[in-house]
Amino acid sequence: MRVRKELLSLLLIAASTVAAPVTSYAGVNVDIDIAPPALRVETAPPPRIGYVWGPGYWRYNHGRHVWVGGRWLRERRGYHYVPETWVQVGPHWRFQRGHWDR
Repeated sequence: MRVRKELLSLLLIAASTVAAPVTSYAGVNVDIDIAPPALRVETAPPPRIGYVWGPGYWRYNHGRHVWVGGRWLRERRGYHYVPETWVQVGPHWRFQRGHWDR
């Protein structure tokens, strides 16, 4: 009986770690010391009704910059899309996620 209680306790502990809430990435800054490469030239496809073109950008992934191609974003009336960008802050580079702004 004692083995069952211990096993049940271990299973509950394991389940609670799996069910732990995931941390939100909102507001997280990425600062690196490596400048991103120059933006690639992308030819935006013809306009689509109800969509806005989000241009490509450099994402920092596992110690290197990786190009993420442009994509269509569903339009939000009354807003304009501010694309992803890297901003130099002192000797570091900070990634700013794309977002909708009024």
